Amino acid sequence: MSLIRVPSAALAVAFCSGVALPASAQETASYAVTTDVKLTTDQRSRGVSDSLRGPAAKLNVQLAHESGWVALAEFATVSRKQFLDGAGLGVTLAGGYRFGDPDGWHYGLGLAAEMFPGARFQAPHGFNMETGEPTDWRSTRYNSAFAVAEIGYGNLEARVMNVISKTYRGINTGGVCGTMLSLMADPTPALECYARGDHNSRGSWLFDVGYKHPLNPTTTLNLHAGYQRIAHFKEANFSDYAIGITHKRWGFHWTAEWMTTRTRVRELYIAMDGARPRATDNSRVVLSVSRSF
Repeated sequence: MSLIRVPSAALAVAFCSGVALPASAQETASYAVTTDVKLTTDQRSRGVSDSLRGPAAKLNVQLAHESGWVALAEFATVSRKQFLDGAGLGVTLAGGYRFGDPDGWHYGLGLAAEMFPGARFQAPHGFNMETGEPTDWRSTRYNSAFAVAEIGYGNLEARVMNVISKTYRGINTGGVCGTMLSLMADPTPALECYARGDHNSRGSWLFDVGYKHPLNPTTTLNLHAGYQRIAHFKEANFSDYAIGITHKRWGFHWTAEWMTTRTRVRELYIAMDGARPRATDNSRVVLSVSRSF
């Protein structure tokens, strides 16, 4: 199984989208709480599956204060075959401040953390050229932390995240070089990776641009493009794209979305389902239904 899960949905920045208080709520309360429950055919983060291309569920709770402060907690089911030894759960906690005109220029700043309780993997952080054996085996967690900034105009939003934790979803020398060594037929790229020394992925950058275009009062066109630039590991750089339609009917939001990625080293996105290798970065149509409370 792939030792590295290069992700993440960027739920870590979901707090930046904020929750605008309706006029009626402003008359009686200074804050609003929104709860979203979602079922999906595939839980994807930045175009890469977190649920091994299987169905998943997600719970999202956002609190927005009229001053502009926003907090978020999100819980999503993920694959234990990808996030090894974990509880099959992804948790995102975030908080930040949003200001500006929701219909014009608006901005957001904050911090976020993404955690996978119990999940970790063992991988070699070195390679002995004389004996041909991997060395310095260590345990790495998939947890990450981010600083986030957002700028938008109306329905157009651009976000950037900088990784402030030691690793981003377990990306380090063991995760990247070790995965390449175990899955690639030609060991040369993995040995070149080890030759660069022992590194982590702190300082990596994640970029996203999204646009929502109302087609009619109940239907919206969703467009997304993203790119991640991983510190010290160009092999893990990739871009992702999505186009979808969301339709509101019977109090639910029904979404069909086509997602695709452009990865540099496919082996970093292979997960073992028993003895069967499965790609998690493939292009796919993802269906989902959600409801807000």
